Amino acid sequence: MAATMMTFVPQFNGLRPTASVAPVRSLVAVQPLRRRGGGALSARCGDYIGSPTNLIMVISTSLMLFAGRFGLAPSANRKSTAGLKLEARDSGLQTGDPAGFTLADTLACGSVGHIIGVGVVLGLKGIGSL
Repeated sequence: MAATMMTFVPQFNGLRPTASVAPVRSLVAVQPLRRRGGGALSARCGDYIGSPTNLIMVISTSLMLFAGRFGLAPSANRKSTAGLKLEARDSGLQTGDPAGFTLADTLACGSVGHIIGVGVVLGLKGIGSL
């Protein structure tokens, strides 16, 4: 069943709009959704939790955050020297963490963990193991 409505449809002629009222036909009945997918860019979300890709991303990000928090990676309060030794310094950033792990450290270590995880996932997909 179709209904006719009168709506304001702006029409432009040069730089000045002129108003006109034109009938617009709209469908009242709702069309059923078509199921599309299965193409090259389709996503399967049903088996995401516990999937190998999810586990790789969680583990790589967690390991990088662990390394940053417990002094195994450089952070705002521990800089790396030329010999790749970590030495303490005062960064001036306030933190409530006893180890001095700041928000900037969390974001940086989480980003690096994601980069490592994406590299592992793409590498395993490239060789056909994932």
